[in-house]
Amino acid sequence: MLDGINHIALISKDVAKLGEFYRTVFDAEIGPTRGHGPGETMTNIKIGPSTELNVFVIEGNTETDRQTPMWGRGRLDHFGLSATSPEAFETIRARLVEAGAGDGTVNDFGPVLSMFFRDPDGLEGEVLIPKG
Repeated sequence: MLDGINHIALISKDVAKLGEFYRTVFDAEIGPTRGHGPGETMTNIKIGPSTELNVFVIEGNTETDRQTPMWGRGRLDHFGLSATSPEAFETIRARLVEAGAGDGTVNDFGPVLSMFFRDPDGLEGEVLIPKG
């Protein structure tokens, strides 16, 4: 019935920096920034064939400064992205290390390999690839 995630909405303090990170590491496509409400903008960052980050910058909002340990971050703790191939996984891994967004550690979680990263706003993400 479903075909993946359409978008994840998040708040950023610097959408240009965030967009450059996702473009550099994940080959994301950055859409235009447009007004979304008083003191608010929205930018779409396409991270896959049918998945986007809807990034909001809101004047005076400090939520991006509030990062706590895993499982203490609120309703959305982190998100996982699927690499398209083992080669893509390794390319992303190298780019994350180069960007200083991860240490390159690969976790073996049984059926998948995983690596964690933090984007420029401190949001934790994970990249996964099925084993085999």
